[in-house]
Amino acid sequence: MEDPMGFAVDHLIPLVDEGLGNSAYLVDLGDGRALAVDASRDLRTLGAAAERRGLRVAFAADTHLHADFLSGAVQLAQDSGAHVLASAAGRRAFPHIQLADGDETDLGGLTLRALATPGHTDEHLSFLLLDGAWELGVFTGGSLIVNSAARTDLLGADRTEELARAQLLGADRTEELARAQYRSLRRLAMLPDSTPVWPTHGAGSFCSAPPGAERTSTIGAQKQANPLLAAPDEDTFVRQLLDGLGSYPAYFDRLAEANRRGPAVLRSAPALPALDARQVKSLLAEGGYVVDVRPAAHYALGHIPGSLSIPLRDQFATWLGWLLPDTAPLAFVAAEHQDLGELVWQAYKIGYERLAGRLTGGMTAWLAAGNQQATTAFVTADRAGNRPYIDVRQEAEFAAGHVPGAVHIELGSVTAHAVEAPEGAVVACGHGERAMTAASLLERAGHTDIAVLDGGPAEYTAAHGRQLAQGTEDFTA
Repeated sequence: MEDPMGFAVDHLIPLVDEGLGNSAYLVDLGDGRALAVDASRDLRTLGAAAERRGLRVAFAADTHLHADFLSGAVQLAQDSGAHVLASAAGRRAFPHIQLADGDETDLGGLTLRALATPGHTDEHLSFLLLDGAWELGVFTGGSLIVNSAARTDLLGADRTEELARAQLLGADRTEELARAQYRSLRRLAMLPDSTPVWPTHGAGSFCSAPPGAERTSTIGAQKQANPLLAAPDEDTFVRQLLDGLGSYPAYFDRLAEANRRGPAVLRSAPALPALDARQVKSLLAEGGYVVDVRPAAHYALGHIPGSLSIPLRDQFATWLGWLLPDTAPLAFVAAEHQDLGELVWQAYKIGYERLAGRLTGGMTAWLAAGNQQATTAFVTADRAGNRPYIDVRQEAEFAAGHVPGAVHIELGSVTAHAVEAPEGAVVACGHGERAMTAASLLERAGHTDIAVLDGGPAEYTAAHGRQLAQGTEDFTA
């Protein structure tokens, strides 16, 4: 038997998606084969890690029907013959080994035991990795996560038929699932204190992970540090969990069903075709979208009128999926140095495949074809003047510290509340990227004289001799 911590160091490879705030895991089984847990459809990092160790993925386990990314399990079954391990209760529509509570899978020396831990989703399983009777660690998915538990309000309209019917009947199962989450966490807490905890959701995830650098833990550490495990009773647990729920991206309501059906197998890496200015203009006229992925400062200096600014960075997929439908064609404007492969994979991992292409030659080609460009003021705090201040950060960020009198409209709801946004405002977030996205949405909605703050509330209050306010007493949309 191997010490759990030693096993993790030698055999466990966490694969962190900083943008979505999630971790997948690759487990070296010691014989040239590997187990992948909660792998994303973007398998580049996992594939590179497996290749470095000379591993073939023989098993692909999913803890639940993911709402925030498309699973890579079906692709791994195609590419390497992996056996897909998943809950029978998930009713997945593709070949897989159907597991229920207590079922064990022989990995060839090690054993994976399924533990029913509903709450984050109905069919959620945790996977206990065993060496004989020795607990090497537990993959907890969206059940027990570092210092919290994942949200229980993700029953979107596109989930299974039964869940959709429940929604049509007005059933709100958030509290019911929160109570299931209470029982699941206490079940996991019964494992030995030394058992490593390997969650999927971590800091940065909109599945309710709190901020913090740690992505893994142990059962004992969570008993000491997790406020939900410290809740004295079920009602207190439910109140604490539900009070911490914020907004989440719109695409979350679609992906669980897409994962139940199974993402399409990709025969080759997706590409981004070249488009000329005429084609981009035609796409816009026919109801498509132009997404400008250049840095915010580049967009400010000149962009295609009506385009949406979503800078290409770790969080690109989140805002693409939050703000745009997956049913309309998308064209992109990028800077020469930007990684188009990264752009494509971020889109594909959340089910955005109608990628019409990129504007060849960028804004230079657009202007050379005789087209007009728009500009957006990008100002430092000392040049923001006395404009109305719109804060587009998440509610928790706003409550932690904001400019007094700020209008708070979360980025994800800017389009719905554009009419309530004051004219001539300065739009701000923490640095400027989300604010530029919000400004592009407001401009599409007809607002003029919008400026974007190059910075955040701390810089603004310092420049204007004011103190940050806390709480949510200001208007919130």
